[in-house]
Amino acid sequence: MIYRVARASTSSVFDADWRRPVWAAAETLELKHHMGERPAHFPKTQARLVYDAEAIQGIFRVEDRWVRAVAEKNQDNVCRDSCVEFFFTTGADLGRGYFNFEINCGGVFLFRWQRAQGREARALTEEECGRIAVVSTLPRRVTPEIAAPTTWQIAFRVPFDILERYSEVSRPARGATWRANFYKCGSDTSRPHWLTWAPVDFPKPQFHLPEFFGELAFA
Repeated sequence: MIYRVARASTSSVFDADWRRPVWAAAETLELKHHMGERPAHFPKTQARLVYDAEAIQGIFRVEDRWVRAVAEKNQDNVCRDSCVEFFFTTGADLGRGYFNFEINCGGVFLFRWQRAQGREARALTEEECGRIAVVSTLPRRVTPEIAAPTTWQIAFRVPFDILERYSEVSRPARGATWRANFYKCGSDTSRPHWLTWAPVDFPKPQFHLPEFFGELAFA
């Protein structure tokens, strides 16, 4: 699978409004695959990416139910909450390792690099996390769980110079490629689910399989 990443306008405004011109000009991808048995709750989850000279930016839009966010601080186990995830390499070579960027619906996130699952894993520092912009349309804490239909959006901006502290980075430009997958999960919600953009051929939920990543093609 291939997603084409557009270059952002230099005058773009960064926020979690899906209708902003910077986001509306980007291609939209949708998470239509699942891991394990097909879940009873299959929230419509879409994402868009853009880039500029300094950072990669993204936004997720989720039409959800049974929404919760109880993780209190960055690098907590946010995948148990209503969560979206962006796993990616910073080039076409899977040997560089990959980043797993996981954000719950309140904007609390986990961000790590690892050579392979559990190998040489390194979490971003507090200072580095402070330089990553994350904006949500929901409060930071969502409890009790919201069972009613709820649409929420999360936007993020990650500077390339932070990524370069962990891995060689092929700076995005026309013709450059990265590898990536996008996920939606909520293992401790009332309706657990594990959704993916690029299909993952594995019998149970397992996100740390970069061999199934799709391709990001920069325009």
